[in-house]
Amino acid sequence: MDETLLVGGTTVLLRSTEAGLQTLLIRRPERGSFAGAWVFPGGVTEEADAAGAATEVQTAERAAARECEEEVGVRPERLTALSCWVPPVEAPKRVRTWFFLAQAPDTAVHAAPDEVVDVQWIAPADALRRHADGDMVLYPPTWITLRWLAARSSVDEAVAAASAPERYTTVLLGGGVFVWEGDAEHPAGGTGRHRLDTSSLPWIHTRD
Repeated sequence: MDETLLVGGTTVLLRSTEAGLQTLLIRRPERGSFAGAWVFPGGVTEEADAAGAATEVQTAERAAARECEEEVGVRPERLTALSCWVPPVEAPKRVRTWFFLAQAPDTAVHAAPDEVVDVQWIAPADALRRHADGDMVLYPPTWITLRWLAARSSVDEAVAAASAPERYTTVLLGGGVFVWEGDAEHPAGGTGRHRLDTSSLPWIHTRD
């Protein structure tokens, strides 16, 4: 594990509705990291997050909860690690980011004006459709997570399915193709395909 990378935590807030599972997405301002994109609340760890933490995951979990409260006014009480994302070497700012699932408390969300342009509860499949139509800007970690969520019908089902965090060490091939562990063209080795083709809409995820 590269100890030189910054570490971050992201909260994937979930709620079960009569229509199915929904998640909270926020839209970033047209500046800085993820400019104009829809993402989950999150950010880089701070010194206070690491105080007394035994592992990187615990530090990231504290950061995820803190950032969620700062950005949308909601602090989740119980988080479940879903995945760990390592950005490609080409990324302008490299942060190893842990994604955590959390059931949303029964409180209203309030967007932080300096960090969040818009907030929306949305079904994962609807977000993916809007992205395919060019109506919503997403980045690969968000897209992959939404695709995973789209196969779940409730918060309980999603949390139960997150039995072990999956690692995504991202390698960018030419033509906008991202590959992860298990893909034959990933440096870690593999015999199959585990990749996302972002060269055109809709994006195509292949895994075998």
